Amino acid sequence: MLGVTLKIAATFAFTLMVTLVKLVADRLPVGEVVFARSALGLIPVLLMLAWQRELPRALRTSHPGGHFLRAIVGTTSMFFWFASLALLPLPDATAINYAGPLICTALAAILLGEKVRAYRWSAVTIGFLGVLVVLSPHLGGFTSGRLDGAAVGALYALGSAFFAALAMVTIRRLTATEGTGAIVFYFSGSAALLALTTAPFGWVMPSAGDALILLCIGLTGGVGQVLMTQSYRHAEASVIAPFDYTSMIWVILLGILVFDEIPTLTVLAGSAIVVAAGIFVIWRERQLGIERARARKANTPS
Repeated sequence: MLGVTLKIAATFAFTLMVTLVKLVADRLPVGEVVFARSALGLIPVLLMLAWQRELPRALRTSHPGGHFLRAIVGTTSMFFWFASLALLPLPDATAINYAGPLICTALAAILLGEKVRAYRWSAVTIGFLGVLVVLSPHLGGFTSGRLDGAAVGALYALGSAFFAALAMVTIRRLTATEGTGAIVFYFSGSAALLALTTAPFGWVMPSAGDALILLCIGLTGGVGQVLMTQSYRHAEASVIAPFDYTSMIWVILLGILVFDEIPTLTVLAGSAIVVAAGIFVIWRERQLGIERARARKANTPS
């Protein structure tokens, strides 16, 4: 029960972080927000590693190239994700981003040679249909020949889902030799450095209020990472993984309270299809004895 509680708390922390990102998305450059998320998010993570006396181990790595690749694709996903939040309602962006685990299943078959049989391929296909349902209200820009903000936002969200899936594949490779602490530490540090390279391209001095929001973005993201990592210490991955989707509950509540965004029936229906497909994939992997605990524990949601 503690593992589930920690997982739900982690999803709330990440949703709160995303809500804060959306608050400043139209005022601050994406790179600046990604830097705050990554650099300041290291604070809770480093405190956790120090408390567990794992900090020296987290600094050791035998695969710096693997960490760099994971940082590239993970940071790209974060850039796309934060950019989409400026253009889409929270529920829409979140539902599209749920395609990530489904894409990961397909990429695992292609890049890792993992055997994916008919049941999981069927779930992936149905899940993609759910994504299309969510996308349908935003496809007008494609048919008119001129992309509007919503259409661009939908493309950003899809791009984020794809690179998040690619990041998860790289994590699965890294977990064969690297510890969770090392994967999380090197990603956050590398993402901060990568985001810092965008400083010459339009970073602005945030107001006192925006600076406080940036601080909270980093800290809530880091706390979410700590809670998620701890949740996998108290329950099996296959038990708590489906609770990732409780984020939609928080997204709907915060979307209504903060942004007055009421999800449409189309978004709710599409989300239900995607969530059902994602949960089926998790259940099927458990039936097949496929272990994802270390990879999920080391993942860093943006």
